[in-house]
Amino acid sequence: MPYYVYKIFEFPMKRVEKIEQHDVYRTAADRSKTLRRELALSERCNVKMIFAENELQAEDLLTQVREPAPELGDD
Repeated sequence: MPYYVYKIFEFPMKRVEKIEQHDVYRTAADRSKTLRRELALSERCNVKMIFAENELQAEDLLTQVREPAPELGDD
């Protein structure tokens, strides 16, 4: 399965935009870090890397709303 690198925009609505696809984790991780430094300020977006079977699954995973992690003392 490939690693996908996406730009995530939160404003005015949440949307994802595929940038690249890599077969090797290290290549995808290094590229993501570089893009975070370059694009975060200029385009006001987040850059995320995700491991998925295809683009549709990757975009679905990136747009799902996740519950916050439980905090210490939550019972």
